[in-house]
Amino acid sequence: MATGESAHSGSTARRMVLGGQLRRLREARDLSREDAGHAIRGSESKISRMELGRVSFKERDVADLLTLYGVHEEAERGSFLDLVRQSNQPGWWNRYSDLMPRWFQDYVGLEESASRVQTYEVLFVPGLLQTERYARAVVRRGIPDASEDEVSRRVTLRMQRKKVFTYPRPPRLWAVIDESVLHRPLGGPEVLREQVEELLELVKLPNVSLQVVPFGPRGSSAESAFTMLRFAEPELPDIVYLEHLCGALYLDKPAEIDLYSQVFHRLTLDAATPAQTKKILNEVRNRLV
Repeated sequence: MATGESAHSGSTARRMVLGGQLRRLREARDLSREDAGHAIRGSESKISRMELGRVSFKERDVADLLTLYGVHEEAERGSFLDLVRQSNQPGWWNRYSDLMPRWFQDYVGLEESASRVQTYEVLFVPGLLQTERYARAVVRRGIPDASEDEVSRRVTLRMQRKKVFTYPRPPRLWAVIDESVLHRPLGGPEVLREQVEELLELVKLPNVSLQVVPFGPRGSSAESAFTMLRFAEPELPDIVYLEHLCGALYLDKPAEIDLYSQVFHRLTLDAATPAQTKKILNEVRNRLV
């Protein structure tokens, strides 16, 4: 069983790989989710969650499913069960689970496993590009009643996410932001200037591209923020992540991915080029002196 995992493929991605492989085995046997659920003393919905990689796996359940699906060769079964154990290893973000709802824990796991991140933001600098002080201002704005300890831990979590840039094969980040982001002095002008200077440093990295959609009659071809995650593993589908006040949506149907891919392409055409964006950033930095 080949998973094609990279060295930094996280437990969330492994669960998705394993779930997808179990789904294909079930379909090859022409079995329903109800049939599979009965084999592990569970429900159809449990099988659905397992196949989507939305829950952790029990070795006994996977072993029973492999038997049902006709996988009897010990080496192949062993590969599946090894992947179960790997997928159940807690991610580094587990120590912050009290701060994060389940839907965001899934996102952090997928983000660190992605080979390409394409994101569009209309209110803030994208999380992977934020400075510590800017991140603190964002958290304070979003959760005004949070204690200082909670704010500090949330900021630490955000800074930890940036460590993906230190990986031997870091993800390719392509960010598009609305120009209004650069005129919203969260934390004050000094914090915004520091953030702009950080952006000017980050865009020097070969795997980071940033474009600004400037004010103007053309405007933007998207009304709300979204992020597309793409993976090197062929078993993993591309995912569009949409966050809202009560949770988040994860879209992975081909038609949905195609639509958001087109929208992101139009955004890059609406936006200033990376070279022009550097000029805009320098102008903003000089204005904030």
